Amino acid sequence: MSGNEWQVEHRYLDLPERFYTRVHPTPLRGARLVCFNHTLADQMGFSTRDQDEWAQVGAGAELLEGMEPVAMKYTGHQFGAYNPDLGDGRGLLLWETIGPDGRRWDWHLKGAGQTPYSRFGDGRAVLRSTIREYLCSEAMAGLGIATTRALFMTAASDPVQRETVETAATLMRVTPSHIRFGHFEFASYHLGAGAVKTLLDHVISLHFPELEELPEQERYLRWLETVAQRTARLIADWQAVGFCHGVMNSDNMSILGETFDYGPFAFLDDFNAGYICNRTDQGGRYAYNRQPQIGFTNCQYLANALLPIMDEDALRRSLRHYETAYNERFMRNMRDKLGLLMAQEDDLQLVMDTFNLLHQHSVDYTGFFRALSHLHSRGPSPIRDLFVERETADSWLEAYQQRLEREEQSAEDREQAMLSVNPKFILRNYLAQQIIDAAKNEDYQPMQDLLKVLAKPFDEWTEFEHLAAPPPDSGKGLALSCSS
Repeated sequence: MSGNEWQVEHRYLDLPERFYTRVHPTPLRGARLVCFNHTLADQMGFSTRDQDEWAQVGAGAELLEGMEPVAMKYTGHQFGAYNPDLGDGRGLLLWETIGPDGRRWDWHLKGAGQTPYSRFGDGRAVLRSTIREYLCSEAMAGLGIATTRALFMTAASDPVQRETVETAATLMRVTPSHIRFGHFEFASYHLGAGAVKTLLDHVISLHFPELEELPEQERYLRWLETVAQRTARLIADWQAVGFCHGVMNSDNMSILGETFDYGPFAFLDDFNAGYICNRTDQGGRYAYNRQPQIGFTNCQYLANALLPIMDEDALRRSLRHYETAYNERFMRNMRDKLGLLMAQEDDLQLVMDTFNLLHQHSVDYTGFFRALSHLHSRGPSPIRDLFVERETADSWLEAYQQRLEREEQSAEDREQAMLSVNPKFILRNYLAQQIIDAAKNEDYQPMQDLLKVLAKPFDEWTEFEHLAAPPPDSGKGLALSCSS
């Protein structure tokens, strides 16, 4: 490895051994590195002249000095039912590095082979799902939404049986912490109060050091308030860009408030408030419009796990911060999208009217707000063209223009501000499928092109105009399964 400026630690191993099992990766055959995130690597404090030197690490065939792979143990609520048998079933936490800016990074190799928590699975990830997670985590980062990141990806020749025979792949996922709500549920329900306290002290010391000087009970309550607020703001950010997370189980909820574990997901095409992106989710538990409530439910699961060491009434008071944080962030996001600087009492009604308009007329969500951003320079025609009944659009535009008359910002400044928050490019599912189809033929150039655009989704990128196009009818509203 060349040009490394990091420090190496593995502080997760400070936790009691019940929180993990030491497991070595099962090497892949014929592995080759197909994507390497050089920009992220620079942020993390290292560089490489030859990205292929990481191929053997990604294949699980080589460990660097200091790497001690472990499968983390946690539990959690899946679709509302508690499952005690969860844990890292196909991924391994390798080590932690600290970059020159002091930021800590966990390195987690997904698709590394079987672990004690694989539950009859093969421990592998397939090319299809690995590409989707790489693309979406980087798309979310480009949108400014808290997320885990993709450092690099390998493809291999090993066959993997899913609905059909697919090829294996691995992803090196990085984030300051892989600890989830489910870690606390495991500690609380299976190890006892001492383990809950140990885990909470560990998390605060590493990731919330600003709380350490507070008295113990206040420190713990402030921590829960902070996690609830971060979770609420994250989901408000999802709602604003039309993102749907198809598996909002408590074991997929990060204690840092990051988007975590990309299984079935989607960005809205034609707006549908009840859109379900996971075809396994028969009851629509994780539908787009239910995400805010599910986020709160998951915070309740976390609070319940803290009952052995905290007062129940105090926990309830802490959870009230979720609703306040969500409502404030959601309205701020929507005012930004609509170009409104001055808060008015009737703004919520305008936002709801806008959602109802888009829902009733099945209007492309991203396309609508991008066209609205150009209202001053390009006029209403691009917006009206999104509607079959243009009179309906005219009626909404008239009400919107009346609201803009109460603003003091110039139209030019408003347009620039709106263009900086309403993306032109999102990771539509039909685009992801095109990338997957090309990759099956070992053509990764389309993936590189799309990653370039997703890194700066608010720019015009006229040379990649086709990547901003709405999907064909056959590519709209796709729902995916949990198979990976």
